[in-house]
Amino acid sequence: MEECTRLSSQNVGVDVSKDTLDVVFSTMDLKRQVKVKASRKFSNKLHGFKDFIKWIDDKSIEGFEPTILLEATGVYYEQFAWFLYERKYAVSVILPTKAKRYFQAIGNKSKNDKIDATGLSRMGLEQRIPLWQPLSKDFYRLRLLTRQLEDFNEQRTVILNQLHALSHSAYSVKEVEKNFKKLLKELDKGIVSINKSIEKLLMEDAKLRPKVEKIITIPGVGVRTIAVLLAETNGFETFENQGQLVSYSGYDIVHNQSGKYSGKTKMSKKGNAHIRRAMHLPAFGVVRCQVTPLAALYKRLTERGKTKMQAYVAVQRKLLILIWALWKKDQAYDPTYHIKNISDNEESKLLFSLVSKGDTKKIALERTRATLDELPYNESPEVLFSLL
Repeated sequence: MEECTRLSSQNVGVDVSKDTLDVVFSTMDLKRQVKVKASRKFSNKLHGFKDFIKWIDDKSIEGFEPTILLEATGVYYEQFAWFLYERKYAVSVILPTKAKRYFQAIGNKSKNDKIDATGLSRMGLEQRIPLWQPLSKDFYRLRLLTRQLEDFNEQRTVILNQLHALSHSAYSVKEVEKNFKKLLKELDKGIVSINKSIEKLLMEDAKLRPKVEKIITIPGVGVRTIAVLLAETNGFETFENQGQLVSYSGYDIVHNQSGKYSGKTKMSKKGNAHIRRAMHLPAFGVVRCQVTPLAALYKRLTERGKTKMQAYVAVQRKLLILIWALWKKDQAYDPTYHIKNISDNEESKLLFSLVSKGDTKKIALERTRATLDELPYNESPEVLFSLL
């Protein structure tokens, strides 16, 4: 009873590998002192999950529900996280980069599975980490399809490059060329099949289809782009604002300034690479189709001396925010909205309106700095994006 009155919270840190779960159970008292209570290793299999449940229930103090913190190690954590989630345990999952930075901050110089699990248990006690929300089954299936499509397209590019190199080599071998073409043919069949499956999954869902059809009213944006965004974000369900989405996608801005020193400001790229890859071609498409205000943004940045690729990255970020806003509001893109110039130095923040089907009333997107094309970038000429 005395221990219970002194206890503030308890957390279980789990370092996940392909075969094992290294577990450390830690507690924090009212003076915020962290103490390791127990540690153990379990198998990363169903029987190991069941043993873990018995162990944690035995170690936990009644009235203090433990939270469980996992590191997202590839796909090896998913079965365990699902097992805990279905049994109503409070489970959180963080990216390895975030855990690594925390370990560095607390002075961990060595690294092994037990040390990492100890660090995770302490991190779970000291920081407020959101609970894990798994993908729905349809979005999980969609993610598997979109990622396989991405892999097939990458393999196709490799084979085409090898065929091109073979055609310019000093000596050609017909058998090698034949094998490459055979692989290419099989990949093309697979790509066609996956595309059909993706479109079928989206269009046969009564809830998803109307919203997808509204998003693809943006010229240059297709079903595959929307499929990747939905699959990687769980249908945008876990994002309360556009800043969270921008950060998750790796489009957030990193400053490097201290005192009089002002280093280069750049995009972090510490986020979901699948989203950034999916936004690459649509950025070209919306600029080519002169989609307002994205084409205007591209033009202004290139006129300021930015490279074309820097301008396209800025377009990717703005396009992602536009898609997110349209999806959340369940509204279609309105290409007829005209930008109103307020003054020579400031453009209207109302860059485009969001209009529902059958509704003629124009509803402006939230007045937020992230929707600006023209911004007072006084701190650094390298900033490409609006800062949240």
